[in-house]
Amino acid sequence: MTLSYIDTSALAKWYLPEAGSDAFAEWIQHQDQACISSLTKTEFRCLLARRQRMRWLTSEQVQQVYAKFQQDCQDAHLLLCPVTDQHILNAELMIEALPDVALRTLDALHLSIAHEISVTLLATADKVMAQAATQLETKIVWFGE
Repeated sequence: MTLSYIDTSALAKWYLPEAGSDAFAEWIQHQDQACISSLTKTEFRCLLARRQRMRWLTSEQVQQVYAKFQQDCQDAHLLLCPVTDQHILNAELMIEALPDVALRTLDALHLSIAHEISVTLLATADKVMAQAATQLETKIVWFGE
């Protein structure tokens, strides 16, 4: 069984039309279990707010997209993993272990969560996340440009 962790950069492609959306839609429909974290929920809401401020989305569109996302979580199409203090500690260790990677705090947290739940694949469109995951020997599925 495939256990996939989806970071926010990839998840956005499921709900919003952007480069890589078609490939992501094809991929996610073949996943046994797709996991996100409570961090992803916050990041996704922030992403929608940013796109509304930039006038790429209306407030109505934001409400519709976020409602669909929440329904997918409620229906367990996306399995939600809570962030714990241990994830924060492990993220710090990952940052320390990868001194040559410009790993950001939230990306390190995503990687920490993915590592703890022993994912088979990590879906991302973030170059730094992909670089760090590769160095941590986590298999990635790339949806970036």
